[in-house]
Amino acid sequence: MISTETTASAATAGAIAVLVGGLIVVGALIWAVRFGIKVRRSESAVPRRGQHPTLPESGPVHESSEVREANEVPRTHGKGERLTPHELRHSASRRSDHQSRPRWDAGSGEAR
Repeated sequence: MISTETTASAATAGAIAVLVGGLIVVGALIWAVRFGIKVRRSESAVPRRGQHPTLPESGPVHESSEVREANEVPRTHGKGERLTPHELRHSASRRSDHQSRPRWDAGSGEAR
């Protein structure tokens, strides 16, 4: 008889624990929804149709492409010396004198 009462009280305690846990989860979800609504109200409104940016009168801007060449890293004068930042160039590449794109020979794997 004692084991039956213990089992019943453990089952009741488990059910109460599940109920309390469920109430905590429901309370957290309600709080999260209310907090989300509060944040949404404080944000700026979505722009209307006339407020969006428009294309310039000249039309859409097109991308441009150019062939670039890498700048060589300058060499130091003696062994053990190092380059300081002011001795380096400002850009890693420069515009190439030849703007024709290299073409591939069929089946060779090399550009001509």
